[in-house]
Amino acid sequence: MLKILRVLLLLLLIIIIIIMSLHHFPLHPHKFLQPPHSLPLFTPNLLLSSFLPVVQCSDKGVDRVPYGIPYNARYILLMNNHIDTWARCPGLLVLSLSNNSLGNGSESLPNAVLSPLCNLRTLNLDHNQLTSVPQGLPLSIKELYLKGNLIGQFRGGAFNGVSELLVLDLSANRLTNKGLLRESLLNATHLESLNLEGNRLKQVPRHLPRSLKTLNLEGNLILSIKKAAFSTLKNLEHLGLARNKIFKVAIGAFRTLPVLHQLDLCHNTLRQVPRQLPQGLHSVALSNNKIQSVPRDAFCWGDKSLTLSRLIRVQSCALSNDGNH
Repeated sequence: MLKILRVLLLLLLIIIIIIMSLHHFPLHPHKFLQPPHSLPLFTPNLLLSSFLPVVQCSDKGVDRVPYGIPYNARYILLMNNHIDTWARCPGLLVLSLSNNSLGNGSESLPNAVLSPLCNLRTLNLDHNQLTSVPQGLPLSIKELYLKGNLIGQFRGGAFNGVSELLVLDLSANRLTNKGLLRESLLNATHLESLNLEGNRLKQVPRHLPRSLKTLNLEGNLILSIKKAAFSTLKNLEHLGLARNKIFKVAIGAFRTLPVLHQLDLCHNTLRQVPRQLPQGLHSVALSNNKIQSVPRDAFCWGDKSLTLSRLIRVQSCALSNDGNH
């Protein structure tokens, strides 16, 4: 009789455990991604927490996105693996696939493969082997990171419609002016921050979104700044042009930027301070150039001039007293 009671208690305990597990992860056929036999199955030791919609799969040495990930997952971290294929997971907010092998083959990241992720806010594809910006991305993305790839072309079609993109990082790639097309950022009408540092640009790109507030063009091959280079960027507040090969700036090239606060022109080959700088500037960095003179209208022109309260930095320059240039 005692043995029967023990068996019944054990069965009751098993039933309770099953009910509790179903409460946290209901085994509904539509709530889990079903894996084909050839792909790795998601296992509990890859889960950061069994009670949070966060999946931690970084540094696991996997070469595929694991299947069996809970349908309600909101954050999937897959950094530092060898992944070169992707599978869908609805409802995702943040997806990080940095430091992988995406881009090795034509099927690595097929067009529009991420488009069903209609709630995705942040996509990190840093340090892969992508040769172009992925096509058909979700319009919901606000932050897109593509640093350290092999991107040489930004074709139109990354967003099929007006996107919500605010931040785009394309630094440390192989972009040239020919690779940035008129339609590349046509639908990024809300973009505020664009990082193009460390590419192969020889002039300031054209057709940039008027909404930009921060533009980083440092570490490129730009030789000169034309007068109309920034004429459409009325909202620009921060501009980085350091570590280029700039030797000439057209008169008033920066004058068209009424709210520009920070301008960095360090490590170029300028021989004089640019003329007619914006009157709202707080900081101008001109160190490590070949500056020999400060023109009369560099900081003072028109009806107003830059006030002494503004921080103007001209460091490590060999300045002469010739103010007639």
